[in-house]
Amino acid sequence: MNKFPFAGRTDWSQEINALNKKLEELQAARTAVMDLTASNPTSCGFVYPRGLLEPLSSTENFNYQPDSCGLLQARQAVSRYYAPQASLPPGQIILTASTSEAYSFLMRLLVNPGEKVLIPRPSYPLFQFLLEINDVRFDHYPLVYDGRWRMDMDALEGLVDSHTRAVILVNPNNPTGSYISRAELNTLNKICRKHQLSIISDEVFFEYAFEAADAAGCAGNREVLTFVLGGLSKSLGLPQMKCSWILGSGPQDQLQQALSRLETIADTFLSVNTPVQNALSAWLTHAPGVQQQIIARVKENLQWLAAHKEKHTEILSLQGGWYATLRVPAVKPEEELVLELLAKDHVLVYPGYFFDFSGGTYIILSLLPSPEVFQEAAGRILHRLRTF
Repeated sequence: MNKFPFAGRTDWSQEINALNKKLEELQAARTAVMDLTASNPTSCGFVYPRGLLEPLSSTENFNYQPDSCGLLQARQAVSRYYAPQASLPPGQIILTASTSEAYSFLMRLLVNPGEKVLIPRPSYPLFQFLLEINDVRFDHYPLVYDGRWRMDMDALEGLVDSHTRAVILVNPNNPTGSYISRAELNTLNKICRKHQLSIISDEVFFEYAFEAADAAGCAGNREVLTFVLGGLSKSLGLPQMKCSWILGSGPQDQLQQALSRLETIADTFLSVNTPVQNALSAWLTHAPGVQQQIIARVKENLQWLAAHKEKHTEILSLQGGWYATLRVPAVKPEEELVLELLAKDHVLVYPGYFFDFSGGTYIILSLLPSPEVFQEAAGRILHRLRTF
């Protein structure tokens, strides 16, 4: 049979990996699995404010008066939300339906087909798909660990060539929980000015710091053309509400050209629905309360893990976010380890290779589940590790 000529950019492997196969087998057998990969706060028992959904019933939602950048009152709400961190007028804000869509808009703005961006390693694996869909190549710059995570700036600059257009940050990084420091941002600004690169800083987890940290947000960065991404998925713990944003800043002439082009890109899609935009002002006032709940939960689970782990298991230093990274004894390959945890202990975790970790054996645990669930599941993991 002749192969149908689908676009090469979607020619990914469709094979189900061994971990998902085992999970499907357990689910088919109705075996209860404790999920320590959870990333959806709405499934983890958090209490959302009463009346949160009331703005969706407004009769204003029958009116459709689209604005390509997002309704003004919604962008004003985002501007107020960021006011403690940076002064960003609504004209520097573009609303999108998701962070993934925001990345797509920025790739269309900044990168021609075949050109490249730099992305961190280890980090979230979704980048490969987002970039390949947009015909963008990429190189990984390393995050190195010496008791805390740092960007290897020399290695990053060594990857820059005539085809490089932007550097992507995840701030704090997912899953390492490491923020970019002020010194690192200063160095990165110098590199980007020298090579005429833009910065794209994914700051969806920015509010989830465990303690005062040397954390430099990129919102309002005027040194180089900079785009900060955020959204309701993390800021309000509501991934189903589908509203994110791009915050633009940088040298004025470059910024105005960028915003004008982004407006045309956004106008082509008009993807953010009216009810969510009308609700945004009310919803963002509740964000601090939801964030405090989530921070309290992840800190409690992290403290329990630190108190119960064995000395041969290391929790890598983290400053924020929703995940913990364990470096465990290298007695077996990561895939074999996570399959054993799933098959024998009925606990689902991420292997380190999923995030491109190297130089050891790692498993990544979500800190979002309720303390009862987390302690039972993590306890099973620690018991299994003691048998090695």
